[in-house]
Amino acid sequence: MCAVGGIPGPELGTGGVGYPAELNAPLPAPLHSLDIERCDLESRINNTTHHTDQNGLDRLIVRRGLPFTITLHLRSGSQFQAGVSTFRLIVEIGPLPKEQSGTKSTFSLTDSASKTAWSASTTSPPGNVVSLSVSSPPDVPIGLYSLTLDQGQKVKLGEFVLLFNPWCAKDAVYMEEERDRQEYVLSQAGLIYKGTTKRIKASPWTFGQFEPGMLDICLKLLDENPKYSSDADADCSGRRNPVYVTRVISAMINSNDDKGVLVGNWSGDYDDGVRPSHWTDSVAILHQWADNCCQRVRYGQCWVFAAVACTVSRALGIPCRVVTNFGSAHDTNSNLLIEFLYDEDGNDISDDSVWNFHVWVDNWMARPDLDAGYDGWQASDPTPQEKSEGVFCCGPVPLKAIKEGELNLKYDAPFVFAEVNADVVEYVKLTNGRMVKMGGSSMDVGHFISTKAVGSDERHDITHLYKHPEGSLQEREVYERAKHHNDLQQKGQEPGLKVKIKVSPDMDIGADFDVFAVIANNTEADKTCRVMFYARIVSYDGKPGANCGFIEDLTMEKRLPLRLEYVDYGDTIKSDRLIQLVLIVIESSPREFHKAKRTIVLENPDIAIKVLVIFFTNSL
Repeated sequence: MCAVGGIPGPELGTGGVGYPAELNAPLPAPLHSLDIERCDLESRINNTTHHTDQNGLDRLIVRRGLPFTITLHLRSGSQFQAGVSTFRLIVEIGPLPKEQSGTKSTFSLTDSASKTAWSASTTSPPGNVVSLSVSSPPDVPIGLYSLTLDQGQKVKLGEFVLLFNPWCAKDAVYMEEERDRQEYVLSQAGLIYKGTTKRIKASPWTFGQFEPGMLDICLKLLDENPKYSSDADADCSGRRNPVYVTRVISAMINSNDDKGVLVGNWSGDYDDGVRPSHWTDSVAILHQWADNCCQRVRYGQCWVFAAVACTVSRALGIPCRVVTNFGSAHDTNSNLLIEFLYDEDGNDISDDSVWNFHVWVDNWMARPDLDAGYDGWQASDPTPQEKSEGVFCCGPVPLKAIKEGELNLKYDAPFVFAEVNADVVEYVKLTNGRMVKMGGSSMDVGHFISTKAVGSDERHDITHLYKHPEGSLQEREVYERAKHHNDLQQKGQEPGLKVKIKVSPDMDIGADFDVFAVIANNTEADKTCRVMFYARIVSYDGKPGANCGFIEDLTMEKRLPLRLEYVDYGDTIKSDRLIQLVLIVIESSPREFHKAKRTIVLENPDIAIKVLVIFFTNSL
């Protein structure tokens, strides 16, 4: 058996055994130090207030951004006096906590709670019972914390678990509606949709995120990820961000390249494990994984991967729903096309595929790493299909980005877009290697995208959140834009109008030569631009001199030459031999300006000196 539990530490009153010397400079022993008999973490009251009481009431589990109360009981003869009794509190997460990474914080009593840092306050009158209100910022790492009191000697008060907080408006996972929080955070049961577009069937599933041991197992799952092994403090620090945590969950639910939970199997042979269709709850799967020292659980398919990911997400406080896409594409080469390939005998030799259905999860969070407008539901897929940044995971990517074909946004937008909106083409590969197109469709992929409705067992169709109506002008425009952006991304190019200056290889002083304005139109529309390209002498300190070349044109030429002649620059060029080239391109619609600048150094020409040697001989 493999134990799953909290981080061991010194008990109350042991004086900080096990803490590194650099924890903090010690406080001088105060005249009125507190002699603490016990610390009550008030888990019953706090857990109820923080919506974590379904985890139990025997340990402190709170959500970030909301204060919680602890009570210090002092021994007889010891009294707390406001303004006289001096101590600091220390909170730490991870094996090597650091102030600079946000995994450790040291703070003293203040008059009121801080909104941006850990803080503590009290209104307790003098006496031997001290009630402290401790507040965490809404953006600190989630996980298992230790709480220590320092008054010259360190005393561990206890441990607590801090979770994401969908009830806190400043938390990245905040949800405004209580009915949504009840469904996507607190509900332990749900429905998963399977079947075909003609016959959609709902299957019950128990997520069980509040069942005994589940929270500890979910925290263990975070600690087993390879990033924790390589840099534990950086990984713990990253757990402040639900985007980061969601990617870790996506990677750890499958076991393709780590000590993850599930092995995928689509072969039909399940003799050495459990048939995926036999699972009906996440609890048995996660317990089996944890109780057997993180040995992979056999077997899962897409709905099992998604359901377990939903359990872990909800347990940690990230709102989550299970989503089914009927007619779901698997694009193996990221070209947004599902290419069905057959040989001349009709045998399917394709790498791409369209599944009857595929299941993933949506997580709710803000996306401050992206431009405004992409907060809300984010698709994430834990089924191991393709690698993302070298790891089998997928997402999170905003549903809005998928719907509008914005495929340059993180994470894995092209793959998810193809799942719901790829076009299908069919080819026959002839024996001579030639490919002959024989059919295709733009309407086979992405139908009846489904999730359980809030507060009921009805199926909620959310296709409209992922794509415009199938076959509509908007849907086709989005597909063409997405394909254009994806082609650019495959080439390592950015969308939009790009300008740059190229020069000739031989630019010798005294010679005439060409420089070039290069304009790349990485948009879907034809553009007419006003181009101004000029050259001027410049000195080494940047001071401009005389103009020595200029061209202006209304053009869409991709390469426009400017001839620099010695007769124009020879009399004014400085000893530095510098010429500055400036390119300005003005789009007519919309009116946008683009500029490129480059300074060139003219070379001294090679001078060949021929020596004629004449030998004279004397003739006697």
